[in-house]
Amino acid sequence: MKKLLLALTLLFSFNSHAESFDSDWRTYGDYAQIAIPATALFVAWMKDDTEGMWQLGKTVVYTQGITEVTKSITNVTRPCGGARSFPSGHTAAAFSGAAFLDHRYGFKYGLPAYIAATGVAYSRVKANKHWKSDVIIGACLAYTVSYFVTSQYQDPNLIIAPTMMGKDAQGILVSYRF
Repeated sequence: MKKLLLALTLLFSFNSHAESFDSDWRTYGDYAQIAIPATALFVAWMKDDTEGMWQLGKTVVYTQGITEVTKSITNVTRPCGGARSFPSGHTAAAFSGAAFLDHRYGFKYGLPAYIAATGVAYSRVKANKHWKSDVIIGACLAYTVSYFVTSQYQDPNLIIAPTMMGKDAQGILVSYRF
């Protein structure tokens, strides 16, 4: 949860007044909401991690399902006047991929994805499509779903096991198959 809060603090630290910069951020959010989970899928595929691909799929589907149901129930008005603001679907989608990478493969995969997902959240607030609370809850929802759906990756080529070395000695066996 600390990792998520760290990423979210970055969300509100940006400040720009250039119109072209604002437009770029809006476009970024639209594409990155798909690109981040797609990147997570690619990483799982590269690791030949079929179980991880299924876990990512469940994370995305469950998160978006909960997001859509919540939008229908709450029907919060967007800052720009539209309907169905709460929670942010773009942010939830982006953080689904980021949280999966973190929970499955560790923070070295998760951190860059959290930064990219925070950019999506920022873009939604900057585009006047969501309130800050919408993107925070969207991110927290995705993180929580991933936490319960995703298990940590166990490299099938790595073996770490306790072992007996003779009659009185104990140790740890570490073996990696290339």
